[in-house]
Amino acid sequence: MVTIDTRDRRAVDAVAAIHAGRTEELRQLLRTHPELATSRIGDDDPDGMSRTLLHVATDWPGHFPDVADSITTLIDAGAEVDARFRGPHLETALHWAASSDDVDAITALLDGGADIDARGGVIAGGTPLGDATAFAQWAAARALIARGATAGLFDLAALGMIAEIVANLEAEPETSIDEINHAFWSACHGGQLETARLLSDRGADIDWVPGWERMTPLDTAAREGAHDVVRWLHGLSAHTCAELDNC
Repeated sequence: MVTIDTRDRRAVDAVAAIHAGRTEELRQLLRTHPELATSRIGDDDPDGMSRTLLHVATDWPGHFPDVADSITTLIDAGAEVDARFRGPHLETALHWAASSDDVDAITALLDGGADIDARGGVIAGGTPLGDATAFAQWAAARALIARGATAGLFDLAALGMIAEIVANLEAEPETSIDEINHAFWSACHGGQLETARLLSDRGADIDWVPGWERMTPLDTAAREGAHDVVRWLHGLSAHTCAELDNC
């Protein structure tokens, strides 16, 4: 896979066409420079970073005009749908689309054969669904689950999928308290009151703090504007991280 400098005219024009939704211009560029479809944009330095044009189409904040057409055009031209970002993480374009809550891009990538459960996400090296739930991209999370993404207890809790959670817990009667705590935090993060109640009844620690950020369930519920969850947690005398000595 060839790497093209970000200042190269081919790269500049392709990025501009994708972000503006000028798909016919993109097609012409790919006809003139067919290597673009399989190239990386960036550098090959040991500490450098590079991405594909599919990553360009799904870059933050996403939702570029006619993004599905751009993605289909790139895949039809030979773009590797599961190519990974080169840098501090290994995300695919599907990870990026999930992180941007871009359902149109997600659909186009999956229709083009993307691995729905690809690992390498910025969140603990996880899947696109893991990125979506961690970043509160709920439309993306639900779209991925609808297309068959493998959902763990954390993901199910964030989306309030109580029937699936109960089935998961019944199928895994030895579910650890750590998993319950993770799921409880996720339910509060997702504003899922009934799910949080269920997991509290299963012994979840209402003041549990995850390893990735110093926030209690009360903190994350407040951040996401889940006022009913906040009121309920206050009723249980839950604490913010600032109120805990060891947070």
